[in-house]
Amino acid sequence: EAKPEAEAYIVQRYIANPYLIGGKKFDLRLYVLVTSFSPLAVWIYRGGFARFSHSRYSAEPSDIANMFMHLTNVAIQKTADNYDARSGGKWDLRSLKLHMTGRWGVEAVDRCFWNIQMIIVRSLFAVQPVMIHDKHCFELYGYDVMIDDALKPWLIEVNASPSLTANTREDYVLKCEMLSDVLDVVDCEAKLDDG
Repeated sequence: EAKPEAEAYIVQRYIANPYLIGGKKFDLRLYVLVTSFSPLAVWIYRGGFARFSHSRYSAEPSDIANMFMHLTNVAIQKTADNYDARSGGKWDLRSLKLHMTGRWGVEAVDRCFWNIQMIIVRSLFAVQPVMIHDKHCFELYGYDVMIDDALKPWLIEVNASPSLTANTREDYVLKCEMLSDVLDVVDCEAKLDDG
């Protein structure tokens, strides 16, 4: 008699001490291009954005079900009654870094973003042995990272098919420029000429 296969689960620690801006929780969406897993070739896009919660953060157990407070996804936040469609609940990465630098200083913010880069690289090394090594393929990932109140970054998830839908003009420009840069790096036309 065949035994049923065990279901796969992911357990993730809840970050109860998020770094807050204006009392609101946020995460980062960063774009990462992998042009090869063997050898590993990684491009981290300089752009990206912070996605903010709609409501001010509270660690009270009675507030745990408030999705507008705890989740930063645009799909959830845009359903809030007074959602700001103009900003989309987002800051571009440059604005976030400037704000953080004013509060923490250049050295601390540079260290935080260096640690984010190391999280990205280590996550790719972790999956490198099981990835298909095809020199004709590339992957664009959407990394979601949260920063805690000690400026320690935490990997929340990696999206293999990140949404490229834009909800603001700035978002549209960022994603179009990012895709243009991806195509410049991949350079399909040159690869076709090489045969």
